[in-house]
Amino acid sequence: MTQTLPARPQTGRDPFPVSGVDHLRFLVGNARQTAHYYSTAFGMTCVAYRGPEQGYRDHAEYVLTSGSARFVITGAVHAGAPAAAHVAAHSDGVSDIALSVPDVDAAWAHAIAAGAAGLEEPHDVTDAHGTVRLAAIATYGDTRHTLVDRSRYTGPFLPGFVARAPIVDRSAAIAAGVQPKRFFQAVDHVVGNVELGKMDEWVEFYRRVMGFTNMAEFIGDDIATDYSALMSKVVADGTRKVKFPLNEPAVSKRKSQIDEYLEFYGGPGPQHIAVATNDIIRSVDAMRAAGVEFLDTPDSYYDDPELRARIGTVRAPIEELKARRILVDRDEDGYLLQIFTKPVQDRPTVFFELIERHGSLGFGKGNFKALFEAIEREQELRGNL
Repeated sequence: MTQTLPARPQTGRDPFPVSGVDHLRFLVGNARQTAHYYSTAFGMTCVAYRGPEQGYRDHAEYVLTSGSARFVITGAVHAGAPAAAHVAAHSDGVSDIALSVPDVDAAWAHAIAAGAAGLEEPHDVTDAHGTVRLAAIATYGDTRHTLVDRSRYTGPFLPGFVARAPIVDRSAAIAAGVQPKRFFQAVDHVVGNVELGKMDEWVEFYRRVMGFTNMAEFIGDDIATDYSALMSKVVADGTRKVKFPLNEPAVSKRKSQIDEYLEFYGGPGPQHIAVATNDIIRSVDAMRAAGVEFLDTPDSYYDDPELRARIGTVRAPIEELKARRILVDRDEDGYLLQIFTKPVQDRPTVFFELIERHGSLGFGKGNFKALFEAIEREQELRGNL
């Protein structure tokens, strides 16, 4: 069964307004190499850095951007640094889904009053470029939401960071009159995996603490294959700028993708990041050429006459999508194109989705079966199905 709800009307005062995802912080084993990977394979631009050279003795941190999407790549520079323990427990992963808010103190106060666990009380960080107001609350697993108000700041990221030259030099192309195009422009949504029986608890957390509503839910045959199953609900703020699908495993014949994630990540955490692109064909071609591996989809998916009848006319011929293994789905609002990478680190945990929306507000329900079967093929190769 599936239910998809429209954006809620903006009536009354929103107790926890959000402007969007400010940044995603990745804790990794080698920040320098990871920053290089996202610069080359994902086409991102390194804009800032902080590390021992700036007096920060624990971590090296690189800030990469692509449109409004901002990744902070953090690596420990000694064994006792906080990031080292997180990486030892979980491997590379997203530790912080930071949210831009207009009033950190009001958001923090509402969250704590609603039962959220506080990690950092509201405080200012300041340098010559101005002041950023920050606070942080806990969410599922070891994941946090840092609350950010940077309205009084003009620096490259946060106080203490310095501007840094891009890791990949694209100046020659720019000098030749060729402006490099971004592979993606924004974070569309972030998917979290939680333990069996915990999904509704975290849906309620986002409702109570942030005022998010249940945008969609996928249970039963919508989100199951012959071997594995899961359940999913999507929470979102009133404007639908911030969307968090939450997954939990369901009883099935074999180990689901959620079970595999929880085992190898060592608990709940962000499973995949969907990034929005306005040219998925070009992005996939460029990323694949740079070494990004995508999940495969069999020819039978594209040759199915029911698929062709259901999706109608889309911006690219089905043969073009088939050649790149891009999935397509249509709902009452429009259609979307999407594709998923394989895990981007050694453990079968975090991966990415590229999504190009044409009116559709959904998540590709019609592609769930093909996607999960593709994931199961990879699980079987790893011996984890």
